Amino acid sequence: MLAAGARFGTVLADAGYGASAAFRHGLDERRLRWAVGIPRTQKVHGTGVRLVPPPGRRARRPVPGEEPRTAEEVLKDLPWERVTWRRGTKGALAARFASTRVRVGDGPVWGNNRHLPGAEVWLVGEWRGAGERKYYLSNLAPDTPLRALAAAIKARWVCEQAHQQLKQELGLGHFEGRSWTGLHRHGLMTCIAMAYLQHLRLAEHRRRTGPGENPAPRSGTATIAEPARDAPRDRRPPLRAPRRAGPMSALQTSVQAGRRS
Repeated sequence: MLAAGARFGTVLADAGYGASAAFRHGLDERRLRWAVGIPRTQKVHGTGVRLVPPPGRRARRPVPGEEPRTAEEVLKDLPWERVTWRRGTKGALAARFASTRVRVGDGPVWGNNRHLPGAEVWLVGEWRGAGERKYYLSNLAPDTPLRALAAAIKARWVCEQAHQQLKQELGLGHFEGRSWTGLHRHGLMTCIAMAYLQHLRLAEHRRRTGPGENPAPRSGTATIAEPARDAPRDRRPPLRAPRRAGPMSALQTSVQAGRRS
């Protein structure tokens, strides 16, 4: 997709993917920005960690000069700030966040399945209202504000909402086949349906606002798969059948006649 010219924003993933160093490295190799969840036990180093020769041994590869700590341990003593990342249908969405720069312990293995420090990234913690804490890594720029980090992380809600609508409203969860080909085709059809409904929703929004206007969003933000109430009519001129009309051209003529009626 990159070779075809597709452009991406920030890649978002939960801890099921974020815990994989190979997954994060693959995103780095493609020069993509990412913000992913991690388990609280993820090992990280401080940004000032140095590689030193192992004590008492020679001709050995250098090792980290300090022991790694878990993400939970690193963030527990830092200040947690209340951050509002956007407004929802029921008011402002906010939680407490803490962040710091770290080097993840996902570099080359140096012994006993232990890893050298990897690249420097953001370590972010989220403290939700119920007392639950979540942890994330992100390769966004070092000068990224905490609010921007929180907004990028929480944008994954849109992906989860779309997946829920694909399963519950558009039939993605109704597949009962056994082949990959069948599942792939079924998923493709539901994604096409989602794209079509999104097209109708955006067309309705443009029709209501008019050209060149940029109104404030409505308090009840429409969901991705919400169809337009009044889809815009096709204003193109009707197709005219040629003198010797074939079956398809006759069908098109009858369809246009039905629209006009």
